[in-house]
Amino acid sequence: MGTYAARRLLWLPFLLLIVTFVTFALLRVGPGDPVQVWLGTQHQNDEVRARLRAQLGLDDPLVVQYVRYIEGVVTRLDFGESFQFRGKSVGELLAKRIPVSLQLNLAAIIVTLGMGIPVGLFAALRQGTGVDNVVVAIALAFQSLPVFITAPVLLLVFALYLDLLPTQGWGGFFSPKIVMPALVMGVPGIAFVVRLVRASVLDVLGQDYIRTARAKGLSETSVRWRHILRNAMIPVVTSFGFTIAGLAGGTFIVEIYFGIPGVGFFTINSLFARDYPVLMAFAIISTTLFVFANLIVDLMYPLLDPRIRLGAGNVA
Repeated sequence: MGTYAARRLLWLPFLLLIVTFVTFALLRVGPGDPVQVWLGTQHQNDEVRARLRAQLGLDDPLVVQYVRYIEGVVTRLDFGESFQFRGKSVGELLAKRIPVSLQLNLAAIIVTLGMGIPVGLFAALRQGTGVDNVVVAIALAFQSLPVFITAPVLLLVFALYLDLLPTQGWGGFFSPKIVMPALVMGVPGIAFVVRLVRASVLDVLGQDYIRTARAKGLSETSVRWRHILRNAMIPVVTSFGFTIAGLAGGTFIVEIYFGIPGVGFFTINSLFARDYPVLMAFAIISTTLFVFANLIVDLMYPLLDPRIRLGAGNVA
């Protein structure tokens, strides 16, 4: 397993080079000028703009700019200085915001999995009954609700009428302030998990080893949790590998709505401000998270199903 993980990680530098170069080139050739955004419409002096562009290194050839940026990242782990917030490094700005979005998205995933997995198992074990149909219908109804509907409803119920939860700000993972944002982000994903778990459980129920486990006299609880659900979790783990990879991105709509100082809204602002160093740093961090998230998912496969052998290319 260690050899497999090391082999996968060897591809990370090459993947980062490809992603960063494509991102770097697209940002430079795209519409908009960070100098003009920074100076505003009131400053139309060509000399001032030229001097600022030279100061920021934007008048150098594209390859020179890219090599200079990558050299700083590799040798000093320096993501550069923000164009929008002069005097502050990108690492300093993101270090305050990424943990917030990570915690928020982790709470949302806990809501999604904590409700979706048992409900999906419950529906599968009652396939074809009225309960099964009602569960699937309710799950789909929640999935169809957009953020701009669920957020106001939660605010009305839990803040205005019941006065149980705060409405704005951030207090950390264990603060009551995280409850409503986590519900808004996590509830729509419950339907996806319910349907995925239900389909996977129905497939596992027909396997010979389930009939063998019951024939040996194992309790129904043991069969459900140790044999059925464990093997049915492989598709769920696979799908959530991509979700984990996007944790740093946050959801900027939720962060704006609830006043959460995460990285999502900050990145959107940086995009409009053409703050290239921030966007580049975000691309590097997101790509790295994607690689590690998928590696973790692959390493979990043998734990869920011992028949899987990593690197063998097939199921043993």
